[in-house]
Amino acid sequence: MNVGNACTRDVVTCLAHTSLAEVATRMRDRHVGAVVVLDDEQRRRPIGVVTDRDIVIEIVATGLDANAITAGDVMLDGLVTVDIDSDPLEAARSMRSRGVRRLPVVDRNGALAGIVTLDDLVHLLSTEMGYLARLIERQPKREAQLRP
Repeated sequence: MNVGNACTRDVVTCLAHTSLAEVATRMRDRHVGAVVVLDDEQRRRPIGVVTDRDIVIEIVATGLDANAITAGDVMLDGLVTVDIDSDPLEAARSMRSRGVRRLPVVDRNGALAGIVTLDDLVHLLSTEMGYLARLIERQPKREAQLRP
């Protein structure tokens, strides 16, 4: 089990020069709360994330023009990513220590491979816990079959 099993591969992206009005439109059209900012279309290395909360706090609440502000203007420095082969618990620890709910997932070349959310990890781990619970339930039955 790794982050690659839990992440969403179809990620909504933009470039740093994309206006926040366009970013908001992409969020609405694709029903997502975050857009990953890439360095360029070819290399596809993530350099930031813009969330719906960023747009509300930076644009809506201040009355700024969303057409005049870019993704690069509001994305935070120090983007944290997670490797596609990483353990889901490692991703959860990174989220907790950074206070974020989403992490871009990168391949071995550092290119965007997906995005993993806290919800994705909870779903994956709860499924695994369900498997363990069923194993515990079956163990006495199995022993009774083997040792009547």
